[in-house]
Amino acid sequence: MTSIFSRIVAGEIPCHKVWEDENHFAFLDIRPMAPGHTLVIPKREVDYLFDLEADDHAALWSAAHTLARKLKERLGCARVCVAVLGYEVPHAHIHLIPTNSMAEFPWPDGEPATDADLAAMAATLGA
Repeated sequence: MTSIFSRIVAGEIPCHKVWEDENHFAFLDIRPMAPGHTLVIPKREVDYLFDLEADDHAALWSAAHTLARKLKERLGCARVCVAVLGYEVPHAHIHLIPTNSMAEFPWPDGEPATDADLAAMAATLGA
């Protein structure tokens, strides 16, 4: 089944496009976390970011870099935060969220992990 993002790229669903090149497309998120919240996607539909071939993965991040600079310049924000979740739409995408402080970006406020928990995870991951 074609993703909603592929349908946006094809012009079947309207969007507020902010940039594109031959292989990538960027448009405003319809549920923005901040004004200017932009999604950057490959035009070719691939479900999961880490399923992209290495060159395509690098090219998507290069496109995101281009857009982050544009957002920072045009909006005058302090930083552009990045989120990659991968569950919302089955089409690889990067969220770029303009911010002026950490308070504008939701971050978990739980208890820190114990040293033992961190050591066990590091061992599991092969450190």
